[in-house]
Amino acid sequence: MSRTPSRVRQDLLARIHNGNFDALLLDWDVADLNGIEVLKRVREHNRGLTILFCTARGEEAVKALCKGADAYLVKPVRRMELLECVQSVIRRTRRPQEPGGSSAVGSIRVDLDTRTIERNGKHIKLTIKDFDLAVFFWRNLGRLISRAQIHESVWNRGGCVTSRTVDTHVSRIRTKLGLIPSNGWRLAAVYRHGYCLERVDSSGEST
Repeated sequence: MSRTPSRVRQDLLARIHNGNFDALLLDWDVADLNGIEVLKRVREHNRGLTILFCTARGEEAVKALCKGADAYLVKPVRRMELLECVQSVIRRTRRPQEPGGSSAVGSIRVDLDTRTIERNGKHIKLTIKDFDLAVFFWRNLGRLISRAQIHESVWNRGGCVTSRTVDTHVSRIRTKLGLIPSNGWRLAAVYRHGYCLERVDSSGEST
């Protein structure tokens, strides 16, 4: 008797949750399942598992990254390309953890141990990459950061994301964290250079 998609999904998620895997390779369609839905469910319970998404369309790749994938591959994929990408991403995601702790500026508090950000004491829900990007800006407050630096430090693979993907993530954290002059912040795009997060006073001048 064939299993329903919901049953297949439950079995798959149970195996991932209980097993010891190095990486998970997902496609947009996974044996009658939705790959994005599987990705979301896995990330709810396992934030450390390396996940690669295989797709044929750019919009699918962007959505996969936003939902927590570590990298994506564009189909058709050659065997050696797949192996090299998997090994590269596993090495990167298993790099030593950076020191934890928490810090605050104004109304925003970043906690590296719990990987959470609060604004005015309220928890802000962020994707994994949104959090990593926000922390990267936080650590480089007042500095001009190129897109290449963002690719390398946040996605760790320069050719893995497009500028549009970065712009989408930047726009989202600007909105969610309220990084606008009226709140004492400015997260600005600098033409042909990158981005800069800085503190500003009531007149909009840098502090």
